[in-house]
Amino acid sequence: MSKTRFMELYDEMIDLANAEGLGDPFTYGRGKEIYLAQWLGHSTADTLAGADGVDENGAEVEYKSTINKSITATYNGVSVQDTWDEQVEYLETKKIGKYHTHYFSRFDESGLAEVWSMDAQTVLDLLLPKLEKQFFATKKGADPRLGATLSKRDIHTHGTQLL
Repeated sequence: MSKTRFMELYDEMIDLANAEGLGDPFTYGRGKEIYLAQWLGHSTADTLAGADGVDENGAEVEYKSTINKSITATYNGVSVQDTWDEQVEYLETKKIGKYHTHYFSRFDESGLAEVWSMDAQTVLDLLLPKLEKQFFATKKGADPRLGATLSKRDIHTHGTQLL
């Protein structure tokens, strides 16, 4: 069987990503992280855990992307701590607040459609009430981890548009 053009390009992308130390570009949104990092002039983080990118000053940053018609940013899989005070400290120092800038992008069928940035404190200010409500909810789902979404309005009101 001969390779189709898609297969050739797929293999070429894997080879390119390996040569540049970018990791698998087809793993859970990794290709979008690589694309956004390069568009912003950042380097891509070495692993899938932790920071998504590193900016021009060497600071770790967070990327959130969507293919929805409206831009949103979802923070899922947040580990639950024993108390709310411990939860806030975790969010401020090890999760959301650890990355001084968060970048939100929306991709459409033609590529990158819009990009916004927001500082970590603003992200925390917007997410903490949502996460607190979930933290104290009496009914926990099958997945006990926390998750919350920044809406289009949150991003457009408090973010800075870059594209």
